[in-house]
Amino acid sequence: MNDQNGNLLSVTDLRVHFQSADGTVKAVDGINFEVRRGETLGIVGESGSGKTVANLALMKLIPTPPGKIVSGSINFNGADILKLSPAELRDLRGKRIAMIFQDPMTSLNPFMRVSKQLMEVTRLHLGHSKAEARAHAIKMLEHVGIPDAADRVDSYPHEFSGGMRQRVMIAMALSCKPELLIADEPTTALDVTIQAQILELIKELKAEIGTSVILVTHDLGVVAGMTDHLIVMYAGKIFEQASTKELFARPGNPYTRGLLRSVPDPTHNAETLYQIPGQPPDLAHLPTGCPFAPRCERAEEICTREFPPFVELTPNHHSLCHFANEVYTESSAKS
Repeated sequence: MNDQNGNLLSVTDLRVHFQSADGTVKAVDGINFEVRRGETLGIVGESGSGKTVANLALMKLIPTPPGKIVSGSINFNGADILKLSPAELRDLRGKRIAMIFQDPMTSLNPFMRVSKQLMEVTRLHLGHSKAEARAHAIKMLEHVGIPDAADRVDSYPHEFSGGMRQRVMIAMALSCKPELLIADEPTTALDVTIQAQILELIKELKAEIGTSVILVTHDLGVVAGMTDHLIVMYAGKIFEQASTKELFARPGNPYTRGLLRSVPDPTHNAETLYQIPGQPPDLAHLPTGCPFAPRCERAEEICTREFPPFVELTPNHHSLCHFANEVYTESSAKS
């Protein structure tokens, strides 16, 4: 069953809560978004905003307990992932939806050779024989730019550099040509040169395979040239969503504007880098009203009293803010 609107993935009212000693942590609190076929969606926000939890929920990988998906639907190509059986989920993960995790050193098994880990995926999902799986593993390592792949395929993860381990993770994720690739902070802890290579590699492979991509990061600079649409998350909520070009040119939320100001500008000789004041809220004890209000330069009395509406600025641009129209108008005047 295919989505008539061209959506590969549709997420509706997704809520993920964790039980802690301090109370219920609403890590993801009623988010809605879509991923169209062949597009790249960026999800950005500070640490703790709910980005990773939302994407673990897409594959139903929330650790239970303490976590629980309390409501919502995740419609992937016509089927609700949250209603699939364990066997159906095993068939989905790695084959139709694949994920590149934040830290390849902890995602790869340190006691298993890279060849075995790569071969396991295609033997399970593609029915490869041992010889076919090994040949495919070498081919994928070559594809992601690992030199002497035939000689290095039997190495252990610790024998690769951080950038090479990330390439191994990408090779594993793309081995079955998934319809959706989730890249969760794929360049964390890598130097800028390797970071650029990894992002370019994902872009090239996406173009070759036609895979839809969700790119999760806290860095707006990373997504600028990589994504078609952007979601900005804060305190488990979507604070703004728009096309990448529109959001960079005309942000309609003070939080988004703060994130954009925090991106270093090599053409601007400021003595200090801008940073959003304060700290993200405690998700177990959220303030009344807008969760960003205590840190917001635009906040007024209504912001501390009432939760903001999700305002439609254009048909494809929405912002969670009492003053979304004013912020959008100010941004439009500057662009």
